[in-house]
Amino acid sequence: MELNDIKDALMSNHVPTATLMIGGLLAIIIAYAYLKNSRSAKYKLLMLIGLIFGAFMAVIAFNTYGTTEMALSTSVIMIVAAFTLIIRPFKEIHFAVLIALMVMGVVYILLGGLAGTQVEFLSEGWWRIGIAVVCGVFAYSLLHMIEAIVKMAGKVMNAWPILFILGAVCILEATMVFMGYGSAYEFYRS
Repeated sequence: MELNDIKDALMSNHVPTATLMIGGLLAIIIAYAYLKNSRSAKYKLLMLIGLIFGAFMAVIAFNTYGTTEMALSTSVIMIVAAFTLIIRPFKEIHFAVLIALMVMGVVYILLGGLAGTQVEFLSEGWWRIGIAVVCGVFAYSLLHMIEAIVKMAGKVMNAWPILFILGAVCILEATMVFMGYGSAYEFYRS
């Protein structure tokens, strides 16, 4: 079975519509579990399931984005729901620090490879450490800004009322697509 066969199978038989419906139900269930007990194992398991399903949902959404199989508005709703499900478990992890440390390590190692060249002084001593730290600080500041924007959007989208509404919108959109109306937006415009 080739990649195109898998893609064709996923795009047929109402798989995108079912994915949207399940994503909506999952968002509502996660919002309910959060309200009931945000520290429970059930809630954490639902977040893990949401992460995995959100990644699957993102693949489906990007493959159907703006195609004839699904309206553009439906694909956008799927992408927003997938982002919301994926970002939820990562709200408190600081990726900028981890990536900046990796950048520092990689730059330090790469500068070691300059031994025997005209800029050999960069491959040893304080120059090597200083350049690695400067690269790490630059990476951290850039990534910290991006991380803050993504986390802000994630916190807004993962507030339980918004998550519940997003789940309801996904279910409504999936129902409209399944019934043949194309999307709720198209139904509203007509």
